[in-house]
Amino acid sequence: MERVIFMANGTKVAAVNPRTYVFEPSRSRGLEDDLIRTANIPAVAVMEKFKGHSIISRFIADLMKSKGIGLFAMRTVSELLWGYEDPLLKDLHVVDPSLDPYFGLFYKMNGTDNEEYVFFTGKQNYQDFARVSQWNGQSSLRWWTTDECNMINGTNGATFHPVITKTERLYMFSTDLCRSLYSTFEAERSVKGIPVYRFVPPFEVFANKSVNPANAGFCLGGNCLGSGLLNVSVCKTGAPIIMSCPHFYHADEQFAQSVYGMRPSKEEHETAIDINPLTGFVVQAAKRLQVNVFIEKLPFFSENIRTLVYPVMFLNESVLIDEESARKLRLVVTEGNMVVNIPFILIGLGIILGVVFMGLLCFLKTPEPSSPAERQPLLGS
Repeated sequence: MERVIFMANGTKVAAVNPRTYVFEPSRSRGLEDDLIRTANIPAVAVMEKFKGHSIISRFIADLMKSKGIGLFAMRTVSELLWGYEDPLLKDLHVVDPSLDPYFGLFYKMNGTDNEEYVFFTGKQNYQDFARVSQWNGQSSLRWWTTDECNMINGTNGATFHPVITKTERLYMFSTDLCRSLYSTFEAERSVKGIPVYRFVPPFEVFANKSVNPANAGFCLGGNCLGSGLLNVSVCKTGAPIIMSCPHFYHADEQFAQSVYGMRPSKEEHETAIDINPLTGFVVQAAKRLQVNVFIEKLPFFSENIRTLVYPVMFLNESVLIDEESARKLRLVVTEGNMVVNIPFILIGLGIILGVVFMGLLCFLKTPEPSSPAERQPLLGS
């Protein structure tokens, strides 16, 4: 975080979250200039935008045919990620200047600080620590159709409040998914000698409104794609982008079955966060998402295609605490556990000492056996 400013008497803090991505050849299986054949997302987006206008659709279809532009294209990894000038968008930009001639899955997202947050500091309530108050000047979203779905809940996932329990839901706001979601406790684990609670998003978070009515607001235009899919076109400049778990994990079976090679696996495709419950510090995490594009058969476009959700990219953003930070956290956790447990230790000692004291008291007050003379009444009858 940068440009940190405390506000509201120290109860809130404003900051920006810059993102910078650097290619690491030593940790990669290929190069940035490797060619990949995948869905031509700009073409699909344009077709989707004008599918209700027959004259414009016919014009676009003829333009694509004349330039040899199809629904699939060859692009380098770098172009797909960071952007390139698309020939179709370039031509349409002349007619409609609002159309950006450049496209990339992370276009304008590298080396930028366009995410402005206001967090609660936890000064008034420790459970509010790191909770998002505002994002880009908004206290709620405007993309979805219900107030509940537009809520900005929880932290940004980087850290959580201290003293986490197994029974609570941990809410997070994800800018990648353009929505808030939550995770629930799954298991106790240990990472580099640090005790952690593993939290994972349950199936209900991604379920269709028929399974989870709270998700009704994510169905745009009354069109629900099914469990496990989220249409984020409203927050991705209209591009028909569909987000899911990798290999359609947690999604209806039909989506994985419609694409060759999909093998959903909990171990490889589930998002998981390992948090030290005492401090709320994230020790290990893996955010796993899949970027898909919705392709459908449209009039005037003669390519032999069928309607499907086509996978474009699988993201696995992972973090693991380094050795030096782990050593410091182990020390904090050890001392913290001692402090936290002092009241219970004192109570335990108090109970033990109380039992000993009562035992001694009973022993000291036990009467000695009496003689026959002592048992005679003081007054005769």
